Amino acid sequence: MKNILLVDDEDSIHLLYREEFEEEGYKVHSALSGEEALELLKTLPTDLVILDINMPGMSGLDALRKIKEINPQLPVILSSAYQEFKQDLSSWASDEYVVKSANLDELKAAVKRHIS
Repeated sequence: MKNILLVDDEDSIHLLYREEFEEEGYKVHSALSGEEALELLKTLPTDLVILDINMPGMSGLDALRKIKEINPQLPVILSSAYQEFKQDLSSWASDEYVVKSANLDELKAAVKRHIS
């Protein structure tokens, strides 16, 4: 079973993504902040990270940079409600950028491309 680390400060996103991705056969672990994600990555076997950008404290872009410093091969999918972050050069370090939507087909396809 592949492990996904979901990093988002919204509880509703955690509930939705956990349900959807566990139905697809993945194990979903949750972090509510970039700082918490970095701590979990020290001990949690992780195959892919889904990372929100706009969070209190450490931004998703700062967390992305630190994650890639720790493990450059770990796939990270940025997932944001704000499409304008896609133009930010900092987001280019991610493996994919998916705009949040109630329809998770695009995000599920991105996950499958990286950890099928």
